[in-house]
Amino acid sequence: MFNDLKIGPVTIHMYGLMIAIGFLSALLLTSYRGKKRGMNDDIIWGIFFCAIFGGMAGSRILYYIVELPRIIEDISILWDFRNGYVVYGGIIGGVLASCIYCRFQKVSFLEYFDLVMPAVSLAQGFGRIGCLCAGCCYGRPTDAWYGITFHASNFAPNGIRLIPTQMISSIGDFIFCGILLWYAGRKPKTGRVAALWMLLYGIGRFAIEFLRNDYRGSIGVLSTSQIISIGIVAAGAVMFAAVSKLKGKEE
Repeated sequence: MFNDLKIGPVTIHMYGLMIAIGFLSALLLTSYRGKKRGMNDDIIWGIFFCAIFGGMAGSRILYYIVELPRIIEDISILWDFRNGYVVYGGIIGGVLASCIYCRFQKVSFLEYFDLVMPAVSLAQGFGRIGCLCAGCCYGRPTDAWYGITFHASNFAPNGIRLIPTQMISSIGDFIFCGILLWYAGRKPKTGRVAALWMLLYGIGRFAIEFLRNDYRGSIGVLSTSQIISIGIVAAGAVMFAAVSKLKGKEE
């Protein structure tokens, strides 16, 4: 695949472009759906900016935790910001920052949590296309017809046919977005759209991890992301069943 697209003297980094497209698409989708529901557009913008900063911090902190043995050997990793961002850390950090913001603004976090999560899946779908262009988050070697070969990646091994885990993840995220939008249209109890995202993404991420071949840290036979996925699925199941009580406490 390719990450740098040159148009005359201008070089466009596809990974960054896909992240930007994902963010803007998510913001527009959330703003559109929020206005239809009579929700505060200023709050939506505030949540997105909090999610950006919280997500960046969270993704970096989890990277430091996963890479702690390497950091002990080479402390310069701490200020190498060219890579080292963990998706789950970004999600957790973004959610926590948004929750704090909603508490500060005295609005229902669960209502906005429900509103935002379909758009998060949309953004993730574009983000994984960026991963494909860059070659990160790559899959295991394969001889199957659907394998892809990188030739100039700084992340994936070049010249070897690999399972396209990035595209599998991207397609899954777009499907999750559609499912969540459909479910939201059925007007479920507050909190259940977000809980469904936790179930879908957690299960999907746990499964795709078996096909990936990049280093992500591990605990026993499971990757760090799979351990977190188990927690996310468990929390989603509890939240799905207990949203009425959670809503009552929040109010």
